[in-house]
Amino acid sequence: MMRAPTGESDMAKKERCVESAAQPAADGIVVAKELRKTYDSGKVKVDALKGVHFSVKEGEMVAVMGPSGCGKTTLLNCLSGLDDLSGGEVYIRGKPLSAMNDRERTAYRAQKIGFIFQAYNLLPVLTSVENVELPLLLAGKSPKDARKGALEALKAVGLEEWQHHKPSELSGGQQQRVTIARSLVNKPEIVFGDEPTGNLDSESSKDVMELLRKLN
Repeated sequence: MMRAPTGESDMAKKERCVESAAQPAADGIVVAKELRKTYDSGKVKVDALKGVHFSVKEGEMVAVMGPSGCGKTTLLNCLSGLDDLSGGEVYIRGKPLSAMNDRERTAYRAQKIGFIFQAYNLLPVLTSVENVELPLLLAGKSPKDARKGALEALKAVGLEEWQHHKPSELSGGQQQRVTIARSLVNKPEIVFGDEPTGNLDSESSKDVMELLRKLN
């Protein structure tokens, strides 16, 4: 599932209005039922999510679209277990997210989910291959296996020849490709993207979206 910028017309056909969607199918890899999230500062209450329900089937590519501040990032954070819900439930392959303890949620994010960020979030002191292999090293893979997996991921996004370049030596589109490689290196079941083309020009945005469709 990806959060898309509002002006991304090439994804319009994939638009899913989460507040008016039909009742979610029980067999989706991700199922959201009546999700609610309220932020309460003590003086002001903000309902970021109000009864959101939908499902995503395995292999499906979905974009959630809407104006700034409508709750898209909050939705992704709740679906991935980064933020707690005020109400409702998220099911991952039929298992409720609320039933997982902190350790299980951490393992779920590390092993089952890939993240693609608008701001790339690449470590500036590391090369492309070092950034991509980092999730594998954190997951306990040997340096040899981690490097092999990272090179395979970079090859998949067409950046094998740029493996020794640091982020400052790459274009915005290339940095986002490194981010995509990093998100896929653990072979996750689900990939969340928070405006993955938001910082790119129109041509680079088109290339990145085409790459995501190809890799899906």
